[in-house]
Amino acid sequence: MKNCSLLILFLFVGQTAFNQGVADLAITPPMGWNSWNKFGCNVDEKMIMEMADAMVTSGMRDAGYEYIVIDDCWQVGRDSLGNIIPDPERFPSGMKALGDYIHSHGLKLGIYSCAGSKTCQGRPGSRGYQFQDARSYAAWGVDYLKYDWCYNEGQSAEAAYKTMSDALKAVGRPIVFSICEWGEHKPWEWGKGIGHLWRTTADIRDCFQCQFDWGGLGVLDIIDRQAELYPFAGPGHWNDPDMLEVGNGGMTNTEYISHFSMWAMLAAPLMAGNDLRNLDQPTLEILTNHDVIDVNQDELGKQARRFMKMGDYEIWAKPLSNGEVAVCFLNRSLQAWSLDYDWQRYTMYFVRDVNLHKNNYKIWDCWAHKYIGTTDEQLSAEIPPHGVLMVRLKKK
Repeated sequence: MKNCSLLILFLFVGQTAFNQGVADLAITPPMGWNSWNKFGCNVDEKMIMEMADAMVTSGMRDAGYEYIVIDDCWQVGRDSLGNIIPDPERFPSGMKALGDYIHSHGLKLGIYSCAGSKTCQGRPGSRGYQFQDARSYAAWGVDYLKYDWCYNEGQSAEAAYKTMSDALKAVGRPIVFSICEWGEHKPWEWGKGIGHLWRTTADIRDCFQCQFDWGGLGVLDIIDRQAELYPFAGPGHWNDPDMLEVGNGGMTNTEYISHFSMWAMLAAPLMAGNDLRNLDQPTLEILTNHDVIDVNQDELGKQARRFMKMGDYEIWAKPLSNGEVAVCFLNRSLQAWSLDYDWQRYTMYFVRDVNLHKNNYKIWDCWAHKYIGTTDEQLSAEIPPHGVLMVRLKKK
């Protein structure tokens, strides 16, 4: 009886520790890389290994990026027992060996599946195999699952995602769960406790402002759709405006700076989507800007609010820990914005909306990496078309 009691105590303590580990996942927005935006279905183990190598040698790992996520098209079928089969030609070493390689770099392995019978590219989905697939992922050392919504066949989104969430929690391995049903069923209202992040919109496209009939959206269009969702974001549960397009060539460097800045302000997951093996210096400087990343990863976990809109000129503010605030002046127009901002004039409005204390701050430019004034004087700046001025208000 004594040994039985000790076993029960051991199992209880072990499960409690595991549950605590799950609860501690994604305390700040996840950072990493995903294969889809650049490579689509053209994935294989050699390329994934090279991305892991590049994440280390480029300095991105040291900047905070940790997940290497293989999106759709890695799977080709199921065996006689229903186990999911990775493509043996593209992944000849198997997923466990690939996971071991990624882990040896101090990184984490992410993988993709779908709540439907098929994935978006027609590969086997997880419907009916959720617990079996979760056990496979755990055996392979998976740390992150992106779970899509194609071929869903009229399921209840909340129920479908909870089933996979329960399956992941049952395998005894902490796995970040990314809900990817494109915001169609308002996952921000039910996703907390089921997933750690949830997509808020259709897929991003590599353009500053554009919309497609089949659902693709540009950066500004996504920002507008996420603007009012700030009450739902916080440690362990994030609004996800989709992966980054920085470095993929469809926007100007100025637009990529704005894209990255606003994702940081929105407390969004920072999942690079470019070819890390061929990083040019401007792209690397954007993706590893520690001042901007620090805003994104701030422990308070607040999503920015758009507290002032003047046509194509917008001001966003994000409360930070220690009473500091990040402010982003976003120029949506095709003309330069000659900013002349009076902090004192808008202080009361600012205080009410973002809880800014009534003391003077030093203004730190997050892209120039220098102080550019204080809040007891006018702020003057020339913001380029489609550009931003992103600052951090630091206590004196």
